[in-house]
Amino acid sequence: MLRTEACYIDLHDDECTMKFIDEARIYVRSGHGGRGCSSFHREKFVPLGGPNGGNGGRGAHVIFRAHDQLDTLLDFRYQREYLGKDGGHGEPNLKTGADAPDLIVPVPVGTRLMRDDGELLADLIEDGQEYTAVKGGRGGKGNNHFKSSTRQAPTHAQ
Repeated sequence: MLRTEACYIDLHDDECTMKFIDEARIYVRSGHGGRGCSSFHREKFVPLGGPNGGNGGRGAHVIFRAHDQLDTLLDFRYQREYLGKDGGHGEPNLKTGADAPDLIVPVPVGTRLMRDDGELLADLIEDGQEYTAVKGGRGGKGNNHFKSSTRQAPTHAQ
């Protein structure tokens, strides 16, 4: 379960010529990475099974994608938080946790993404253009990742 990112983003629509909602402030957060698993192989007639904890899955990225079918930022007035899903936790038998699907946020063509302090992050001027606002967290390592010739049975995981 490693680092995730979060920030407030201001949206401005340059293409807006009529009385539509042309500014919005939203909060975005990427998904957390899943935790690694700490487990040991247990099976009949296998005396020293060893560690077999799987790694955690990746958290979701938050991606803004420009669409020419949208005309206004009205949707952002009603939904102001966009939270990415967390990655799945690792499981025994070296099973890696599921990666979370990326959160795609559609915006009109001509939208400018800005931070609170006014720094321009992206200017989406073409249909299909994408900008990854926050990246998801990496998954943690299972105890199988930490085994070595001198530490044959690690009990910890990330």
